[in-house]
Amino acid sequence: MEMRAPIEVYMTRKLIGVRPDDTVKRAGEVMSEFDIGSLVVVDGGNVVGFLTKGDLIRRVIVPGLPNTTPVREVMTKDLLTVPSTAPLGEVLDLLAKKGIKHVLIEKDSRIVGIFSLSDLLEASRRKLETAIATE
Repeated sequence: MEMRAPIEVYMTRKLIGVRPDDTVKRAGEVMSEFDIGSLVVVDGGNVVGFLTKGDLIRRVIVPGLPNTTPVREVMTKDLLTVPSTAPLGEVLDLLAKKGIKHVLIEKDSRIVGIFSLSDLLEASRRKLETAIATE
């Protein structure tokens, strides 16, 4: 991995989301359907929140909230973003310092992607496969 490469090289551009009024059950179904660990929460075309599997465990399951709870009640509203030009190394440092696995990527004041540790693993896998194929 090139630690100075911009994070946009590694980010996932396809954002999968739910609406604030969707239930946490629906959010879990979407995560399961797409085999992902996080969702953006979109209202009127704008990203207004973020929800992870960990959020569902800590904020819904452990406290015993019903699966009909609206996403808006448990989503993270203070969005952590990094510019699309931020170097991979800096983003990894931020994730480690914050103890998180996902961060939203911003360009021109818009959320344009997401980066997670699984994106880094996928990039490493592709690099390894390429190296093996050229041997």
